[in-house]
Amino acid sequence: MRNDTDSSGHCDRAYDVLVIGSANADLTVRVDRRPGPGETVLGTDLVESAGGKGANQAAAAARLGARTALLAGVGDDAYGELLLDAQRAAGADTAHVRVVRGARTGTAMIVVGPDGDNTIIVSPGANSLLSPDDVAAARPLVAAASVVSLQWEVPAETVRAAAALAAGTGTRVVLNPSPVPPELGRDLLAAADPLVVNEHEARHLSGAPDGDDPAGWARALRDQGARSVVVTLGGAGALALDADAADPVTVPGVPVRPVDTTGAGDAFTGALAARLAAGAPLADAVRFAVRVGAASVTKPGAQPSYPTVDELPPAGEEK
Repeated sequence: MRNDTDSSGHCDRAYDVLVIGSANADLTVRVDRRPGPGETVLGTDLVESAGGKGANQAAAAARLGARTALLAGVGDDAYGELLLDAQRAAGADTAHVRVVRGARTGTAMIVVGPDGDNTIIVSPGANSLLSPDDVAAARPLVAAASVVSLQWEVPAETVRAAAALAAGTGTRVVLNPSPVPPELGRDLLAAADPLVVNEHEARHLSGAPDGDDPAGWARALRDQGARSVVVTLGGAGALALDADAADPVTVPGVPVRPVDTTGAGDAFTGALAARLAAGAPLADAVRFAVRVGAASVTKPGAQPSYPTVDELPPAGEEK
């Protein structure tokens, strides 16, 4: 991988972070309890806000001060305008967001329970139209970024094309395969530096049997071809396994009172990408990202909850 950081720590690329991925309108309702099959329950008033894994990660990185651009697709509807306005407000460059005439913007229907956890159903809309051709046309943009962040709410062939293009231009790839695909393949794994997965995704993709062994899952994924691996552990923090490390570094969680966990993983990944683009070692970037993820769960919504650097809680004590 090419290193474009000079002796003063500054990068000569136009963007710190380029996010290629999804943009959704989040439609959120809170409930006292979740309905069972065939049951109706009353919830709060519907809240409409900007979301989508790609747009979330871009907003998180931009709010932390990273020079950020988003490559995505939205429809020519009110939700598309909502998403573009939210990106601009966060400080991200939206010049490369494609507005697809006649298409609906992707939509996520989110139910938040009393403990702050959520269940989400996504209707992809214009996200499904982001193609490898769009990625190929953005080659100068990819080459102009220090880090490209990828997720799995757009077509698989688009993700693979973006990873291959980034590898060819010497741009570091942060890969968050969520929602988790059946498999990644060695070529895509080889581009991931790091592969960012939660516990469920790590267990599934590593092929490990049921059990609780995040360090083992991380080693298995690196053995399968990932350059480095980060496993997020919810409120317990995360662990980072670098390319040549024998054992992962465990970063503890930051104690907070959760209000809404929607988009917390995207806040983490956007912060991780921003810190890596600034030249931080993987473990240090994970420490920073854990603080950002913790801050994000203390407010409702995804992008509206993302902090600036000044709003971060102090780091937890490592053991």
